[in-house]
Amino acid sequence: MESFVKEILNFLPRELAVLFIAALPVIELRGAIPIGISLGLSPFYTTIISLIGSMIPVPFILFTIKPIFVRLKKTRLFKKLVDKLTDRSLKYNGEKIQKYGVWGLVLVVAIPLPGTGVWSGSLAAALLNMQFKQALLAIFMGNIIAAILVMILSYGVGSLFF
Repeated sequence: MESFVKEILNFLPRELAVLFIAALPVIELRGAIPIGISLGLSPFYTTIISLIGSMIPVPFILFTIKPIFVRLKKTRLFKKLVDKLTDRSLKYNGEKIQKYGVWGLVLVVAIPLPGTGVWSGSLAAALLNMQFKQALLAIFMGNIIAAILVMILSYGVGSLFF
């Protein structure tokens, strides 16, 4: 994955590279913000670009993941993978979302740790049949919180104000 990110950085303008990296699963804005800052973009500008980029896949995941999983589960090649992703998502993120509803989804997306974020939150929301508008708003709110936390951690609290 590291060489893939390096290729993106060499090929695309800085802003597009940050936008694209933020849309990738696992990396999301948690990786895009530090990369953008290290490329010389301002922390605020990088955060806005990363926030936009990380939200791009959300509607597609919310609308399409269940039908895709249904089709993939019918194949021997992908059945185990789909079952594993579904079980993992519902086990780790689904419990919080079922217990706390929309606020649980905000929390799942907001915590900048592995296994959380817009991809995981979108998958869990879709599997739990959350309403699209509620899920999108909760994911966006959680993503804003995560973006602010990552920006502060990446750039330093003092550097933001002085």
